[in-house]
Amino acid sequence: MLTQQADAPCLCGRTAPGAPARRLSWRHCCGRWIDRAASVPEAESLMRSRYSAFVREDAAWLLATWHASTRPARLDFESGAQWLGLEVRRHRLIDADHAEVEFVARYRLAGRAVRLHERSRFVREAGQWFYVDGDQPGQKNQ
Repeated sequence: MLTQQADAPCLCGRTAPGAPARRLSWRHCCGRWIDRAASVPEAESLMRSRYSAFVREDAAWLLATWHASTRPARLDFESGAQWLGLEVRRHRLIDADHAEVEFVARYRLAGRAVRLHERSRFVREAGQWFYVDGDQPGQKNQ
């Protein structure tokens, strides 16, 4: 698993409020959730931390934040994936315990550019947010 220095820019790319040119540090962004120093306050932060966990290949965090109703037994990571960035397009609070986050994550695999566009669904239970599932806008269901 890739480690991240506390003062290094966060892997998710979140910027400081009012200072869009300054990325938040790992310690002040996803690191505090993944290191379990604080509870994740809303679905967008959970989604960002999950992106960072994919970059780090942190299966423990991904599985712990995946809702039990849809959680896989284990995760396999794309060997050689080089994560390039995350763009959060929309965050919508449906009600106090349900939210959607639309994002685009980009990575390179075996020299090919890959773009993952997903609208993810989240639920909050007992004060904790969980990823439930997602769909890929523009793709037909099979």
